[in-house]
Amino acid sequence: MHELLPYINQQLTGILGDIKYFIPEIYLSLLFIVVLVTDLLFGRTSEKLCRIVACAGILLVITKDVTQLPLIGDTLQLLFSGMLLQSHTSIIFRLIIDASAFLLLLYFAWDEPLKSHRKKLSDLYAITIAAVFGLHLMTMAANLLSVYLAIEFVSIASYLLVAYRSENAFSTEAGLKYVLFGAAASAIMLYGISLLYGFTGTLNLFDPNFITGLIHVNAAGSTFALVLVLVGIGFKLSFVPIHFWVPDVYEGAPTPVTAFLSTIPKVAAFVLLINFLTPFIISPQWKAFDFGLYLSVIGIITMIAGNFAAVMQNNAKRMLAYSSIGHTGFALMAMITFNGQGIKALEYYLAVYVIANIGALMLVTYFETITGSADVNTYKGLGLKYPAASISFVIILISLTGLPVTAGFTGKVFVFSAVYSVYQANHNVWLLLLTITGAVTTIVSLFYYIKIPLNLFVKRTDSISEPIAQPNYILITSIIISIVLVLLGIFPNWLTQFL
Repeated sequence: MHELLPYINQQLTGILGDIKYFIPEIYLSLLFIVVLVTDLLFGRTSEKLCRIVACAGILLVITKDVTQLPLIGDTLQLLFSGMLLQSHTSIIFRLIIDASAFLLLLYFAWDEPLKSHRKKLSDLYAITIAAVFGLHLMTMAANLLSVYLAIEFVSIASYLLVAYRSENAFSTEAGLKYVLFGAAASAIMLYGISLLYGFTGTLNLFDPNFITGLIHVNAAGSTFALVLVLVGIGFKLSFVPIHFWVPDVYEGAPTPVTAFLSTIPKVAAFVLLINFLTPFIISPQWKAFDFGLYLSVIGIITMIAGNFAAVMQNNAKRMLAYSSIGHTGFALMAMITFNGQGIKALEYYLAVYVIANIGALMLVTYFETITGSADVNTYKGLGLKYPAASISFVIILISLTGLPVTAGFTGKVFVFSAVYSVYQANHNVWLLLLTITGAVTTIVSLFYYIKIPLNLFVKRTDSISEPIAQPNYILITSIIISIVLVLLGIFPNWLTQFL
């Protein structure tokens, strides 16, 4: 026992020294407890108070994220004996996650079906805060154990969010499908992790013994293990072929929960994938598994499958679900460059995608309240009755398509530029195929996004009903989002200077 005392003292000293890099996550955990206690103390009357506490707390967490930037600089900092990794890139992505979470916490109370739930929304705010904490851990995971725990943390919170409206059979079915597919993906990933541990004798991705151990293993065995782990990460990213759960779950979940699932877990999963791949990319000895090749193939198939499937959809939520799959494939293009320019392009692209997608789903809620349906054919003739919401919807869809002069166009230009610059250096044919596929699927996306403007402004209906008064919160927020997307498209440096 006595011989362990110096080791224990050393570990405690290391932990205390690392806490300064973990302040935002400590605030998130405290915020979760405060929201939970507020709900317990005030019961059914606590909904508004929990929302105020949650939103104020997230803003405080954002300020703590910002203070981490000068603290970490451009260095990589391993925390808690290599369990977590702090870097400038992970902080930027956490800022995107937290800013989006703030917007979603506001949005939850604007959805009437969700707001009318008999349990109210206090529990929903606590679950969302817990999910954000898990997303923070995903962006920092540098050990296979922390990778698994972070993904499970987010998955459990996501299952609860999807099935929150338990009295709704469609929502319950979506939650059950999500749990079953998620459990299968987790089991597969855990098997892959166990194989990697057996091959290397370590769970630390940045331990030199990790890559060295895999190099001395049969290439087929290491490839099999890595593919199994990528299945678990791919489940969160929803790239092909682990995408089949997305349309049903997105359609069955409450629309604000769909906005959550389609945005910030993807952001965290991309950072997790970057952390997972970094030891392999920086190791000159690693040759067994060509991540660039396999991810290029996945990116091409994902872009094609997502965008062409979206063309056949008339339900706005299913259409946006398939389009999110296509966006995942496009974002993979930036990551496959494996350089700083590609990561910066990915940061910008995901930031504007998250804003636009949340705005689009907010307007789906807005028009669903009017028509009682998420079918785009029910939007006929509503453009002139609700001009502000309709114009905002068009601008947001233009950004999602990637047309000038919106931020979505600038984001796609950044991604194409990053990929093409690497192609010029090594003339990798897969990068050329990615670029061509990205351009073609961008054109294809216009065919399904344009359905909504066509129904709003071009097609007419026999109905002569008067406009229905709507709450102004969604309308004002969607207008602000559309203006931000245009301004960031014209002045991208307003955002890129912080990335």
